Amino acid sequence: MGGSQSLPKITAQDRAILDLKLQRDKVKQYQKNLQYILDREEAIAKQHLGAGHKDRALIALRRRKYQQGLLLKTDGQLENLQQLVSSIEFSLVEVSVLHGLKQGNEVLKEIHKEMNPDSVEKLLEETAEAREYQREIDELLANNLSLDEEDAVQAELLELQAAMRATAEPAKDVQLPSAPTTKPVAEPEHEQQMERARVVVPV
Repeated sequence: MGGSQSLPKITAQDRAILDLKLQRDKVKQYQKNLQYILDREEAIAKQHLGAGHKDRALIALRRRKYQQGLLLKTDGQLENLQQLVSSIEFSLVEVSVLHGLKQGNEVLKEIHKEMNPDSVEKLLEETAEAREYQREIDELLANNLSLDEEDAVQAELLELQAAMRATAEPAKDVQLPSAPTTKPVAEPEHEQQMERARVVVPV
């Protein structure tokens, strides 16, 4: 039963951003309602004017003007909410970048601890000693062999090189089949045509 996945942790910053976005959506919905009222009041004013009721048309236009003022105020509130959401989200990005830089610096410090000058110098000395040891062994082996043994070693080296070249390169001497020497047997119909061609027609 341990296959359940752990839910992502919701921080206080996440809740704050969510609340701000919910408020923003509510303001947008309120603006839609205001726009509907504005259109409705305009239609009512036109209807009263058409019926000759000028005073009622004025009342409808006054109500419409008041709703327009509310709509302008909500525009400013909506802009403030959006700027606040953007600022918080950008700040969270900056915090994440700083956290990444901090972790990167810690890793660099650990690497620098392992590559301090003393350890690097010691490694170089050990490498030089190993090369010197190998050179001494090569000299000892070369000096302990007689001339005949050295010639045999050189010959063996040449044989190995030739064998490696032979396996690496494809065979170049490809034997092609020889051409037939016997005359092909002509088909009977072909022979009859050849005989007819030889017949001399009398003049």
